[in-house]
Amino acid sequence: MFRVFQHRTSGTHFVELFADGALCFAAVLLSAVTLARQDAIGLAQAATPAIFLSALAFALVMALMYSFVGLYRHRNLGLSSTVLRVCFVFVVGGYITYLAAKYIQYDGYASRLVGYALVYLTGGLAVYRGVAWTLRQKMGARRVMIVGTGADASQVWSDLTAPELRAGYEVVGFFPTSDGHEVPERVEGGRVFDRRRDMLDLVRQHGISEIIVAEREQRGGGVPMEQLLECRISGVPILDLAGFYERTRAEVPVDSLKASWLIYGDGFAQGRLRAATKRLFDVVSSSVLLLLASPVMLLTALAIRLDSRGPVLYQQERVGMAGEGFMCIKFRSMRTDAEKDGVARWATKNDSRITRVGEFIRKTRIDELPQLFSVLRGEMSMVGPRPERPSFVAQLKEQIPFYDVRHTVKPGLTGWAQVRYAYGASLEDARRKHQFDLYYVKNNSLLLDLQVLIETVSVVLFREGAH
Repeated sequence: MFRVFQHRTSGTHFVELFADGALCFAAVLLSAVTLARQDAIGLAQAATPAIFLSALAFALVMALMYSFVGLYRHRNLGLSSTVLRVCFVFVVGGYITYLAAKYIQYDGYASRLVGYALVYLTGGLAVYRGVAWTLRQKMGARRVMIVGTGADASQVWSDLTAPELRAGYEVVGFFPTSDGHEVPERVEGGRVFDRRRDMLDLVRQHGISEIIVAEREQRGGGVPMEQLLECRISGVPILDLAGFYERTRAEVPVDSLKASWLIYGDGFAQGRLRAATKRLFDVVSSSVLLLLASPVMLLTALAIRLDSRGPVLYQQERVGMAGEGFMCIKFRSMRTDAEKDGVARWATKNDSRITRVGEFIRKTRIDELPQLFSVLRGEMSMVGPRPERPSFVAQLKEQIPFYDVRHTVKPGLTGWAQVRYAYGASLEDARRKHQFDLYYVKNNSLLLDLQVLIETVSVVLFREGAH
């Protein structure tokens, strides 16, 4: 993918968004041409600045609405869910565009302009998606050979044949390693090659375009490194487990991760330019959000005061960048005696300590809004790993490899882990979320920050991901 995007997920997201925006722009222009013919006026008279501004507004609104309802975020949405979300986008996006056209003072019936545009957009989407699907089929799937026959190899096969990747990959077979275990004749999902065969010959014979090494331990002579080197020199891409999961799942698995992979791999762009652009982005976005959210924050404060006894806000020490502590401010969502014994506990689903108002503001993430002041002060960022309490950090550092890496960036109001992983409050959940945080730290960029913020809207609207 383009290097400007830093990572594949962000690149794919914004390329699709740009393509859909261009389609929307063209739909308005076609709508204007249709109206010009119906009203028997010249095309030159119809091609006014108001038309092009309306087309631009339609493109921006619809592309953002697609993102906000999660149409780019999901690859396995059911037909009914997809149709409902598209209908929602058409109704809301169409109405916003109608208001924009009226504001721009379009010289005509704005409702007719938007109506025809939606009709053309429907046809255009059907043609565009159909052509894209046909091209993918003609290009063919990437033919993959998996090195290994164990549990990790089976998991790699399962991921490659998942609905969102099935059209892009075809597992040709498995190449066993000499680990001393009996080699099965067949692994679920494909044949097992004879380990005495030359790997490069197999690659050429079966037209293999990529090799994935599904072995955690590659020392001791089990993995045929010399044969893999021959394949790599011949131009065949080779991925280890960490690289494979980074590309397909947008996370970095800690169980198969080695320090050398972090040291020598790409990413971890933390230069002065990145720091300056991120800080400017944080100041501008948090200021705008505070202005827009101030009525909601006032109503929330009133609701908390009426619902339960105790302060509206509460402060709690959290661990920030470079391991330094700061006081995190949130709307109170639990009873004041939630930790009366002084023992820190993770919040869980259906937690009895959560108040009635607290349950609502946690699901909608309204309780996080006071943290915008921490963003303005520079203690937090809009996007980053979730800040944890010092007691939890001390425990997780001992049990999760490379946990301190997350502290090389500022903690965030929202983050890659929050929009990519379902709710959880256990050590295993913390481990999985850390894998997403590692991916963010390694691939962080302004475009990734924008993608996280857009996907956060989908998470809040449809109650996906985690709090």
